[in-house]
Amino acid sequence: MAEIVNKVKANEKLITLDLAKLFHDPTPIETLDIKDFLHMGLLLKENDFREHLVNHDWSQYKGKYLSVFCSTDAIIAPWAWMLITSYASEPAKEVFHLSPEEVLHDLYRKRVENHEWEQYQGKFILLKGCGDIHIPDSIYLLVTNKLLGTAKKIMYGEACSFVPVWKA
Repeated sequence: MAEIVNKVKANEKLITLDLAKLFHDPTPIETLDIKDFLHMGLLLKENDFREHLVNHDWSQYKGKYLSVFCSTDAIIAPWAWMLITSYASEPAKEVFHLSPEEVLHDLYRKRVENHEWEQYQGKFILLKGCGDIHIPDSIYLLVTNKLLGTAKKIMYGEACSFVPVWKA
């Protein structure tokens, strides 16, 4: 009887890219909504704002990414964001003036930009579609752009069930 061969693994041209394993950073993303630092949630009063900054527990962001935003329609002067950063940058790993989803996208984008895409020249690439870690849709778009013209074929899903996306 002939030996059973796994055709998926035997095909060296097929490379499965698990974006979560390649690009995920397990560092938590914390949020800070500064509406509570504003008068009635809308008005930026410098002295009150500075007092809130002094009294805020910045240590809770130690080693974490910090997403800073305002959930109200307040007009926030640029210097206010600068002040927040001056307080948060020491404990936080990095401070962003973005929503948590935008922070996630930005973190993935940086890693995607620094990845060596030439190694996939002429290969069949399968972008893993299922996993426990959320990958923003925009990252699949960015990775596809990086693979176009490099990979021979781009697919999405699992080796047993995939959707063809692009073929050279």
